[in-house]
Amino acid sequence: MILSIRAITAAACCGLSLCAADDPKEIVARALQRNAHNEEIARNYTYLRRQETRAYDGSGSVKHRDSKTWDVTLLEGSPYTRLVQRDDKPLPPKEEAQQQEALQKSIEERRKETPEQRQQRIAEWDRKRKAFEDELKEIPEAFILRLVGEEQAAGVPAWVIEGTPRPGYRPKTKRTAYFLKMKGRMWISKSDYQPVKVEAESIDTIAIGAFLVRFQRGARIRVEYTRVNDEVWLPKSAALAGSARVLLVKGLRIDTDFTFSNYRKFVTESRVVSTER
Repeated sequence: MILSIRAITAAACCGLSLCAADDPKEIVARALQRNAHNEEIARNYTYLRRQETRAYDGSGSVKHRDSKTWDVTLLEGSPYTRLVQRDDKPLPPKEEAQQQEALQKSIEERRKETPEQRQQRIAEWDRKRKAFEDELKEIPEAFILRLVGEEQAAGVPAWVIEGTPRPGYRPKTKRTAYFLKMKGRMWISKSDYQPVKVEAESIDTIAIGAFLVRFQRGARIRVEYTRVNDEVWLPKSAALAGSARVLLVKGLRIDTDFTFSNYRKFVTESRVVSTER
């Protein structure tokens, strides 16, 4: 999905002597393996993604608010995103017709692909997904991880692990340099090592998009997951608060909330066989 949202955090507490099963580094490493397995299952699901954006002026007042909802559908082996609502209302007839026309055109184009073209399209989607997984693999080395307790999260018992940047750590790629500017906390299910909740906070400014947008110090990210069809954990919601400042618009700060719903599992015939709301 979504978006560059990761966090891990750290604090072994109360002088406990940790066995291998309670080693926070091992817990996180296994959680990342579990997450990669989840991604393989998740590729068989379609869903609705709603995004609400709020822009604030220099005084902190909401200057603008809007929302959009997309239907993310598997189309000939890779996702296709179609706008279905604006401000929680159906699209006007003309815009809906345009979206349907674009969908039909994409269907026709993908069905006309040669086997090589189809393989290349799907491989490009996989490449981007794998690149994100590779970034996450750095987490156990990039952060000092500490087990700070156990809590209920997403209805299951979970370890709570906090992480802060490891002094002197050198990121393996430019894409993971932001690890040095983040701290966070992760809730990991004790039964299956599944990350069920993640919170992160920037401890320095992070510039993205050729420096046109900056995540300010103190920006907060939260991601929560839900169990779907008793086989996979998928994103339920995500929030970016105090998250970004657009440099070309003086004083403008943007917060964004995401919600994910109506998960539907597809089989090879692209037929809906089950639904999770």
